[in-house]
Formats: sequence, C-alpha cells, structure tokens
Amino acid sequence: MDHVPQIAQVLSMTVIAAGLLIGLGALGTAIGFALLGGKFLESSARQPELTPMLQTKMFIVAGLLDAVPIIGVAIALLLLFANPFLAYLK
Repeated sequence: MDHVPQIAQVLSMTVIAAGLLIGLGALGTAIGFALLGGKFLESSARQPELTPMLQTKMFIVAGLLDAVPIIGVAIALLLLFANPFLAYLK
C-alpha cells in the first residue's frame, strides 16, 4: 500500500503543531515576564527597602516561568525528529 500521502499529512500537521507549541509558549512567557516585571517595579517603587527580597523572589519565579517554553521546545523537537505518530501508519 502507498502511505506517502498519509506520511506527508502527518509530517505537515506535526510541523504546524511544533510551530504552535513554540509560538504560543513564547507568547505566554512574554506576557508572564511583562506582568512579573511590571509588578516588581510597582512593588519596589512603593517599598524600596524590600527591593532585594523582591528581586530574589522575582528571579525564582522568572526561572520557573522560563521552564514553560523550554518544555514546549523539547516536545516540539521530539515531534519533529522522533515522530511517534508515524509508527501508526505502518
């Protein structure tokens, strides 16, 4: 049987899914960093003596927030280079 059209369709949908994973993850992280930075500036402007403590907490949250697009890129790379959906076509 000829599976070439089905393989091409799976690969094209996989590329679209990888693009959405990376793009929406980056968009969400950008919004999160903007909100985080804005709130940090507001709080350190209100209480400047708490700035070092707030800065430490901001960096911890930024590190956790940065994990979201990294996981998205890892899943996208998995889909692109070791596509598990192609096994179902054989």
